[in-house]
Amino acid sequence: MSGFPPDLFAGRRFLVVGLGRNGLEASRALTRMGAAVVAWDDALPARESAAREGIVVRDPLSVDFGFESLILSPGIPHRLPAAHPTAARAQREGVPILSDAELLFCAVRASGSHARFAGITGTNGKSTTTALLAHILAVAGVPVAAGGNLGPAALALPLLPDDGVYVLEMSSYMLERLATLRFDVAAMLNLSADHLDRHGDMAAYAAVKRAIFDRQRAGDVAVLGIDDALSVAMADGLTESGTVLRVSGTRPADVWCDVGVLRDTGGPILAMREAPALPGAHNAQNAAAAAAMALALGATRQDVARGLAGFPGLPHRQERIATIDGIAFINDSKATNADAAGRALACYDRLVWIAGGIAKAGGIAPLAPCFPRIAEALLIGRDAGTLAATLAAAGVPHRILGTLEAAVPAALTAARTLAASVVLLSPACASFDQFSGFDARGERFRDLVLRLAEPQGRAA
Repeated sequence: MSGFPPDLFAGRRFLVVGLGRNGLEASRALTRMGAAVVAWDDALPARESAAREGIVVRDPLSVDFGFESLILSPGIPHRLPAAHPTAARAQREGVPILSDAELLFCAVRASGSHARFAGITGTNGKSTTTALLAHILAVAGVPVAAGGNLGPAALALPLLPDDGVYVLEMSSYMLERLATLRFDVAAMLNLSADHLDRHGDMAAYAAVKRAIFDRQRAGDVAVLGIDDALSVAMADGLTESGTVLRVSGTRPADVWCDVGVLRDTGGPILAMREAPALPGAHNAQNAAAAAAMALALGATRQDVARGLAGFPGLPHRQERIATIDGIAFINDSKATNADAAGRALACYDRLVWIAGGIAKAGGIAPLAPCFPRIAEALLIGRDAGTLAATLAAAGVPHRILGTLEAAVPAALTAARTLAASVVLLSPACASFDQFSGFDARGERFRDLVLRLAEPQGRAA
């Protein structure tokens, strides 16, 4: 089904560590391409599940290490805060540690396809921009496959023809494990503090994000947001790429949003009110980036306008779940840091805010400009007390409720009492204290809201 030749990697030996979404699919795909694969996961159930599929599972610390490369799942560190033992051995023995996106690029080129690669990174907005670009290209009739950090793992994507485009969301964890992958069109949307435990400091984090432009050459396009100072500095310092385009949700650039109208130097493209799945200035920047990339990849301005207007949005990114008594319940579970939550909070005048989980560095103090919008905050998760202290110091009404099960019905009552028109789950925190990921947190919120709405017949 993938279209890759079954002998593409014959005679080549790979080690895959981490059998989650990326690693398991990498093991399957490399095996289908004829490679000899040894796989491992520190969790016994994951090893047993892979073994039942016929994947060879061995402890990598007890086997001959003559592998061509180690495909290490993105969430497993190879440097900070501490290298996984297998990664440490790979580095001692000179075995490259790669992302599955690198292997996709190698497989596509080894198969003879000249399909182009578009990569998108940034602290926030990269999932929406990835899906949006893929949607616009599909509207334009371009063969397209999207994945990476969003949706299907890179090696789960099919072989595309020469006129196809791979649209890959690239996390910082993936970008630090590339060797030859070159993006014909690449975007870096924005930078704010995140994943500093993995990268050490902001300078190192920014350097990893900048790596999306590595190996670009004449004719390639680099797209950079200019709505934060760090990204402006990166754009100003980027000289080796073929073409540098600047995009913004608020101020003049190569593509930008001007008083609610997305435009470029050629004129208006679309009034953003006609793209209901893309509210707020942050989504205006996402739209500008996707438009700039799509135009660089050959889409017309009409394709871009139709794609933006018809974009359905993504789950867990300001996803409207239901309206109960005129109160909209919005699932923004993907907002795992303060910067992302601030973008959502800024879209609503008066709301009940559900937040909490595992707080990132800096907590929610940067959200102070949005605090006047909050009728009441309902806090969940491990670091609810830390968030409560910040809110108390700012005089924001709040309660610690601990769980979504308690917070969702309380939010409806609070919104009715306080005349708030929106209940927003935008946690500003990671989810792993109570959930397997932000998506599981969002799904639980959706279930609770729909259960609340169902007896009244008000699900929207």
